[in-house]
Amino acid sequence: MRPDFPEHAVGRLLREAGMSADFTWDRISGGANNRVFRIRSGRESVLLKVYFRHPDDPRDRLGAEYAFCKFAWENGLHWTPQPLAADFDERLGLYEFIEGRGLTSGSVNREQVAQALEFYVQLNLHRASDSARDLPVGSEACFSMRAHLACVERRLERLLDMQVLTDLDRELALFVRTDLSPAWERVRAFVGRGVEEMGLSLDEEVAKEDRRISPSDFGFHNALLQGDCRLRFIDFEYAGWDDPAKTISDFFCQPAVPVPVEYRDDFSRRVLADLSAPDLHYRRTKILRPVYVLKWCTILLNDFLPAGDERRRFSAAGEDPSQRKTAQLQKARQALNIEELTP
Repeated sequence: MRPDFPEHAVGRLLREAGMSADFTWDRISGGANNRVFRIRSGRESVLLKVYFRHPDDPRDRLGAEYAFCKFAWENGLHWTPQPLAADFDERLGLYEFIEGRGLTSGSVNREQVAQALEFYVQLNLHRASDSARDLPVGSEACFSMRAHLACVERRLERLLDMQVLTDLDRELALFVRTDLSPAWERVRAFVGRGVEEMGLSLDEEVAKEDRRISPSDFGFHNALLQGDCRLRFIDFEYAGWDDPAKTISDFFCQPAVPVPVEYRDDFSRRVLADLSAPDLHYRRTKILRPVYVLKWCTILLNDFLPAGDERRRFSAAGEDPSQRKTAQLQKARQALNIEELTP
């Protein structure tokens, strides 16, 4: 069976990494965005990522992830895979292969949350370095309350404008119109009241000194537990500078491997502790919580959109699209049934 990546380019990357260009490969399942392979060259194994691109989703996934991992390793932070070589024309990234197992829903404990916090804190100890200044702004970075709202608004509008072709599409459209949209109106009103009570403006931006480096899509769905119980974190395609309130919100809203809410208050306060006004940012984060609950509902429904559907077909060839979409719609329904969405 021939691989669905350019072998000559992979051989060139292996040579750049100081390895033999002769290799064998195995496809790794589970990636939702890209194609991932274990490459064996001699006695060594490395990870190859073949990155997705689509006209409706032109973001530079390879550039963001490679730059973030390079920044981490140049500053002695080995929480991420070591970046070994990249081909930006072919959209190929070669990384250290990490042996470890994924975490599962209900398995996250206090020690693992502490490790995640340590990773974030260590990253930002180097935020004034030259290499940090070269990092991009994170994907969908938001620096004002209005920007946070607009991000979700755009996602919701794409779902409302989606072309309805099948019975499953009609089921999705009904859910968006009768459940998601009314919930969003309540959330917008809640945020408006909260911002007014704080004496802030929706357009007031987070000061540059309070912006932080975010792994983005940060959570235990993107972590591997090694034999010594240490965590390594993976998948940084959206990483970059962002509002720390967004990092916190995503960390606790991502649905794949939920973080117990009992850790939320302490985690939030420690992330925000060195900002110019920690209490104000803590209140902002609380106001944004339902925004991100609903945002993750829309993320779960990406598979119904052309770019999201193509991305999943690219990363998980052979998967039944109808079954996948049905499962995602059910997950979104469950995510919407969170009490915090209507505070």
